[in-house]
Amino acid sequence: MQKGRRKKVRYIQKMPQTAQFSPRGKPGRPDEVELKIDEYETIKLADYQGYDQSQGAQIMGISRPSFGRILRNGRKIIADALVNGKIIRIRIGDVQVGVRQKNMPLKNEILNEGVKIEEAIRKSILKFTSRKSDASSLIP
Repeated sequence: MQKGRRKKVRYIQKMPQTAQFSPRGKPGRPDEVELKIDEYETIKLADYQGYDQSQGAQIMGISRPSFGRILRNGRKIIADALVNGKIIRIRIGDVQVGVRQKNMPLKNEILNEGVKIEEAIRKSILKFTSRKSDASSLIP
């Protein structure tokens, strides 16, 4: 039985280019921290792309307080990894790839809990290459 409210699907603009970041020069096998995909996305939107929390929340399809909470959690995880030399592993949860548009469902599939980034990318590549290779399919 699930406790509390069901988690809302979050929207991300695109999948990260890498699934893991590792420190160099640390002897032995470093500890790991897990950064959820929505934490990654809030950090990307706020700190890298410069959106304010209201804009970021709207892009992801969540409330502004939720965006702020997720952002704080993500920053704390990143800080722990940097200060303590830990591996950062990005974990996919329930996300929709694409930009949220009001009253318009996205056509991309929802990635379920536990799906690895490599698997999702492989599925996207297979889907793309299995389409007819005419010029219209290459236009975004």
